Amino acid sequence: MSALQPVRVAEAAALPDRHAGRNLTLLLISTLTIMSGATISPSLPAIESHFVGSPNVEILTRLVLTLPALSIVICAPFAGGLADRFGRRPLLIAAALLYGLGGMSGLVADSLPALLVGRALLGVAVAGVMTTATALVGDYFSGPARDRFMGYQSAFVGFGGLIFLTGGGMLAEKHWRAPFAVYGLSLLLIPAVIAFIDEPVRNRIASATFAAKASAGTAWLAVFAVYGAAVLNSVAFYLLPVQLPFHLNAMGIGSPTLAGLAIGLSSLIGAVAALAYARLRARLGVVGVFSLAFGLMGTGYVLLGFASALVMVLLAAIVVGLGLGMMMPNIAAAAMAAAAPEMRGRVAGGMTASIFAGHFISPFASQPMIAAFGFADTYLYTGLVVGGVAMLAAAAAAFRASTDRTNRAGHRS
Repeated sequence: MSALQPVRVAEAAALPDRHAGRNLTLLLISTLTIMSGATISPSLPAIESHFVGSPNVEILTRLVLTLPALSIVICAPFAGGLADRFGRRPLLIAAALLYGLGGMSGLVADSLPALLVGRALLGVAVAGVMTTATALVGDYFSGPARDRFMGYQSAFVGFGGLIFLTGGGMLAEKHWRAPFAVYGLSLLLIPAVIAFIDEPVRNRIASATFAAKASAGTAWLAVFAVYGAAVLNSVAFYLLPVQLPFHLNAMGIGSPTLAGLAIGLSSLIGAVAALAYARLRARLGVVGVFSLAFGLMGTGYVLLGFASALVMVLLAAIVVGLGLGMMMPNIAAAAMAAAAPEMRGRVAGGMTASIFAGHFISPFASQPMIAAFGFADTYLYTGLVVGGVAMLAAAAAAFRASTDRTNRAGHRS
């Protein structure tokens, strides 16, 4: 045995531990995105009461929850460009620092405008965190390993949403400002980022292939198709947490606890379903998973449109959750698979902007439908639209499979 071999063995033995720290740090960083809204949601009524004398208090209080999404839409593409030009690690550290400071500003803000400034800065931070976290997964992993990690990432976000929503409610019982302290957790993650997140070496071997695809328009067509799927998914999904409590009221089931149960059950099922994503991707491919996920979400909304009892609502929420659990990792994995190494930051930034654009658009798209058709028919028509997209994706997957079989047969002959 040469003198170098023990060193290599020691390095190989240490490698899994370092990767475990890196992977856990990435998973924990990913939960910051869901925390940005879920944590303070239970405090909104108390915030409105506290600032009751302020002008436009009803509108501004709701902006406390939605303003970060607008900041993310605006800033995520720029964050992607910065990540590609200056590196992932410095941007992630700066974004985590801004996240803590912007988020915790609610502990001391003495007016609604000051509170909204902090929330806007939080959105800027989330744009940086989500974009760099997605790009880093694309840099660190490839193939089935990337699909598997994307599934774990979505599961962590789903479970984190349940924890932060519940924890935020418990803290809001103490004082409306208390949930804002939770944003300080991002500051505790900065040492882990420094210790475990290395700046990836992004080689340009794949650039020629990407350039060849781009010249034919296929690579960017795939990227923009993923962006479109992300917007549609977010617009459709947000009908559940935003409009379901009102739908239950219209059904004569006015309990906030039951509405929370349905929304929480959907999130929990989605988190569990995300753990199986890698196996589904291996069997169905990206387009096949899009077809299945949109099909499940469409079916869930159709069931919700016909629901006349709580048990039907809960069943519909479970079906929607199954679709969502498959959809979120598929969006991220598809975006990273289509992006060249030197473009991953910008593609991840566009994906982040697309997801949160859907969040922001959803109430404006659904409210006119509800005014015209009512809650039940809005869910029904949304389910039919989403189901139609699922059928288009199924046709595309079948065409692609047929083309692949023809090409393989041609090569054999």
